[in-house]
Amino acid sequence: MNSNSTNCDFQKVVLSAPDGAQAELYPYGAHVTSWRPAGDMERLFLSECAELRSGIAIRGGVPICFPQFAGEGPLLKHGFARLTMWKLVRIDKTSISAQAIMQLEDTKATRAIWPHAFRATLTVTVGGPRLRLELAIQNTGATSFTFTGALHTYLRVNDIATTVVENLGGVHYRDDVTGERDVVQTGSDLCFTGEVDRVYRQVPAQVVVREPERSMIVQSNGFSDIVVWNPGPKLCAALPDMEPAGYRRMVCVEAAVVSMPAEVPAGATWYGMQELRSGNKD
Repeated sequence: MNSNSTNCDFQKVVLSAPDGAQAELYPYGAHVTSWRPAGDMERLFLSECAELRSGIAIRGGVPICFPQFAGEGPLLKHGFARLTMWKLVRIDKTSISAQAIMQLEDTKATRAIWPHAFRATLTVTVGGPRLRLELAIQNTGATSFTFTGALHTYLRVNDIATTVVENLGGVHYRDDVTGERDVVQTGSDLCFTGEVDRVYRQVPAQVVVREPERSMIVQSNGFSDIVVWNPGPKLCAALPDMEPAGYRRMVCVEAAVVSMPAEVPAGATWYGMQELRSGNKD
């Protein structure tokens, strides 16, 4: 593990597996900003205009949305976890992988806006063609609570126009572009011809993001939904922390719990996982 200074407010943590796979992350937001599988190129998208400073969400990588997804409740958009400094608990390394564990616990400031006691733990493991993120939400208080959230993963693609997301055929979704609440995906492949903002419900455990020359398998467990988002040209141009053509090089495929909030009884722990696996055309 290397901890390097950057031209920002934070320290960067670099995870390097023995086979050359690498991930970069920040304790600020427990935010993974880079992932290079062994023998491969960068597979996460980070905006050229992303700001790495306190009080600003990092545009790209894998933001953690907790305890609220988007505007699904009274809190600020996507909750406070992505804007809060997490504790780096430890770094582990084996013969095949490198791993970082980070934690966030409630404070007086968090309880003032969300009155619950909790411990959130993110475990990031990199090695070979895989990046695995495990999120555990422990209720350390005396009463149950509910939350919505996501691992808001920005995948880097060569061209969104030739990218499809497979294995969503027949799945119900909410379309936040058109406002339709219950639509059924027709055909197995989701193609991108403009802005896409969908919450797919009760999804298969695995979807594939396919490009002409490569693929990405996205597997999740514990999350009930998948959010697929691409801002398209008009919205992208209006985002101050996105380059105007940035939408062409990214797609968000997010393991999420949105359509039905997760309930965590007192003393219990909720668990969710997302694993990315890079591959070739086949």
